[in-house]
Amino acid sequence: MSASAEPVTSAEAVTVRRLGVADAEPYRAFRLTALRETPSAFTSGYAEERAKPLAATLARLAGAEQGPGALLGAFGPDGILLGTAGLRVGRREQERHKATLYGMAVARAAAGRGIGRALVDRVLAVAAEDGRLRQVLLTVSEGNEPALRLYTSRGFEVWGREPRAVLVDGRPVTKLHMIRPLAAVR
Repeated sequence: MSASAEPVTSAEAVTVRRLGVADAEPYRAFRLTALRETPSAFTSGYAEERAKPLAATLARLAGAEQGPGALLGAFGPDGILLGTAGLRVGRREQERHKATLYGMAVARAAAGRGIGRALVDRVLAVAAEDGRLRQVLLTVSEGNEPALRLYTSRGFEVWGREPRAVLVDGRPVTKLHMIRPLAAVR
């Protein structure tokens, strides 16, 4: 995805923090850019999300603020949002031991500089802080080798493949399901 930010030289120049309702407008703009530029990477579609009012973004951010889970943003030294990743925790009692990493995106201008790794590591740290979680799940589009390498390097393993998981402009996209244990299963 592209952004108006100057290229970032390293993840050290980036601040990763929880997003809140005050971040609604930059988050919405960033998310729409990601959906438009890399539609096969997401389950949501650009037109569908663009049609939603800002109130929907505010509700998403308010829900993430209340937890459990988190919605994180990576900001450059100039304060521009360069990446996002979320952690959605299971709400049902019998699923409360697992969470899903979602909404992972890094601006094209900032790609390849460790920002994705910093976001994934922070998501995993948030998950580890929640003493009830035992695993983090995610899906990645088949063929998205940079994302697959990132997730594999952070300890995720493919456990399944879902053909035609989403249709993007009528074309089927296969999703790989990945898992990363947080602690030994009791």
